Amino acid sequence: VQLQASGEGLVQAGGSLRLSCAASGGTFSSSGMAWFRQAPGKGREFVAAASWNGRSTNYQDSVEGRFTISRDNAKNTVYLQMDSLKPEDTAVYYCAASRFGGASWEEGSYDYWGQGTLVTVSS
Repeated sequence: VQLQASGEGLVQAGGSLRLSCAASGGTFSSSGMAWFRQAPGKGREFVAAASWNGRSTNYQDSVEGRFTISRDNAKNTVYLQMDSLKPEDTAVYYCAASRFGGASWEEGSYDYWGQGTLVTVSS
């Protein structure tokens, strides 16, 4: 499975940005999908996940209510809509795919990773 993330950008605090992750070479429609991020000088952390059909989602507490994960299985694409962005959301964002269909928050549940896309939020 190959994952290609896009949507990199610089935005002011309070603004919005949408990330996309296009999958190819696998069975996207049966895969749980997630977004993780890594801020400068910190470890990678879970952001959001969606089950294979998008009906089950999971969010990190700090983004709950501000970020929305969704997927379009017809387009083999998962999205992360980020609203009310804060400077602490600045990070490289990674999409990930699991061989299983759940919305896991655990990094070890994911088998395939995209290359990362940079989100910078200015204050």
